[in-house]
Amino acid sequence: MSLSEQNIREKEFHNKLQSSSKGRFENIFYKAILNAWEDFYDFLNLNAKNSEILDYGCGVGPIIEKVIKFNPKKITGIDISDVSISKAKEKFVNISSKVELLVDNCEYTNFDNNKFDIVYGLGILHHLQISKCINEISRILKPNGTLLFIEPLGTNPLINFYRFLTPRSRSKDEHPLKPRDFNMIKEKFKNVSIKYYGFLTLIFFPLYKSNNSKTFKILVKLDQLLFKIKIFQYFAWSVLITAKKN
Repeated sequence: MSLSEQNIREKEFHNKLQSSSKGRFENIFYKAILNAWEDFYDFLNLNAKNSEILDYGCGVGPIIEKVIKFNPKKITGIDISDVSISKAKEKFVNISSKVELLVDNCEYTNFDNNKFDIVYGLGILHHLQISKCINEISRILKPNGTLLFIEPLGTNPLINFYRFLTPRSRSKDEHPLKPRDFNMIKEKFKNVSIKYYGFLTLIFFPLYKSNNSKTFKILVKLDQLLFKIKIFQYFAWSVLITAKKN
């Protein structure tokens, strides 16, 4: 497996992260985009059955645990972190026939062309060189195959200021997505859809405990109304990207 200097830094960062017994402080904020995860899993629930799926940057396999219940033909998970893959293998030892886990470089995988029906990921593209991984995903997807990713945005100045103040909370090379990254995706894929999440739900996250609360549901509806206005899209925290291979 050939690795660039950036790949090596990412590998070391995530090996250290997965070797730590402490969770990241930032995890407390993720409830603000639980509706993005709901949409992510709803899509997979509708499309995963009998599909050949790649979990692109699978970590320790939390998504695989849920998606395997949607009856895919097979899920393959890859991650640059050997510590993550080792932990993931412990989870799926009893269903190894439907789950394959590999240490691999997402920018240059070892898969054949046109292999997967779906390639999905949760917060992985912004760790990579977008041009490389978009080309690679296109290569390994079957014709008309689907790309599905949740990624952070890099356009909210307040969130960017928080990132500036907390550099140790993330890897050196992270780059939350900006319009030019979406343009690269649109150049390579068709039917590109970008849905925005996490504006009011993030601002008022102390006011609710879960995505089942009435407050959260009201904030979600207000967010989606605001995101119809382009300027508010720049203040979202995250996006859900879906697209089809040309």
